Amino acid sequence: MQLKKLTVAAALVAGAATAGEIAPGDVVFTEDGAIEISLSGAPGVAANAPEIMDKGAGNCIACHQITALSDIPFHGEVGPSLDGAGSRWTEAELRGLVANAKMTFEGSVMPSFFKVDGFNRPGDAYTGNAAQEPLEPLLTAQQIEDVVAFLLMQKDQ
Repeated sequence: MQLKKLTVAAALVAGAATAGEIAPGDVVFTEDGAIEISLSGAPGVAANAPEIMDKGAGNCIACHQITALSDIPFHGEVGPSLDGAGSRWTEAELRGLVANAKMTFEGSVMPSFFKVDGFNRPGDAYTGNAAQEPLEPLLTAQQIEDVVAFLLMQKDQ
């Protein structure tokens, strides 16, 4: 009986997370580039972020330094340090920056992690054909929320 309750609860939580997910084309940015509501409809899980920010889908450390991930080698110096990010930016601002930093910093070299149109990607494997295979964002809505949750924890010492 206990296992059945847990399975039903897990299904409800999973359903709630996807029910509120926002598609990349439906994201609403504020005037300064922030995104006020969760993209996934669920809170971020900060513990998932290091894998995303490592050399995986996000590869944040290729451009940014962050002390909390100092065990991962080869941090970049192109972008600002992420130490203290949770003190510098609000949750909505961080969500906007991770999803599409160009909405806040025009001309930023940071990739738009939650965008599927309005740019060219090299090669057929990355460009997609909207009629057949629509592009997927570089990060999922939940991955964005996970990274935001992690960055919010990075406070100035």
